[in-house]
Amino acid sequence: MDEEYDVIVLGTGLTECILSGIMSVNGKKVLHMDRNPYYGGESSSITPLEELYKRFQLLEGPPESMGRGRDWNVDLIPKFLMANGQLVKMLLYTEVTRYLDFKVVEGSFVYKGGKIYKVPSTETEALASRPPLNPRDIAKCLSHPGP
Repeated sequence: MDEEYDVIVLGTGLTECILSGIMSVNGKKVLHMDRNPYYGGESSSITPLEELYKRFQLLEGPPESMGRGRDWNVDLIPKFLMANGQLVKMLLYTEVTRYLDFKVVEGSFVYKGGKIYKVPSTETEALASRPPLNPRDIAKCLSHPGP
């Protein structure tokens, strides 16, 4: 590669992608590369499920009871964006939104102690969880106005 660039960005995590997008939108010639065969760094989403098992060197692979591997998309870290936050404004400015899909979260799960647990998202689910969450704590959380 004998081309010249104004900026070279290494890694494809969210920070690097935003930086690359801002530089590009502002007229800089950007080379953006990653050593991994997938985008997103530690913020990536792994699919199919078999790839997740390979990444964490789990030799047995996913059990058949989990269904087709392509039906799963596992985030290495959860990613929630506030609908009107600064991050969303930056994504819109850099036009990264051409490559993103914003979706309503249907469910959230955590893996702990060899088991998968659903994170309660309603008061009913929280009260039915094991161990049940304290109703006063739920009410405080649901009524908190935010920062």
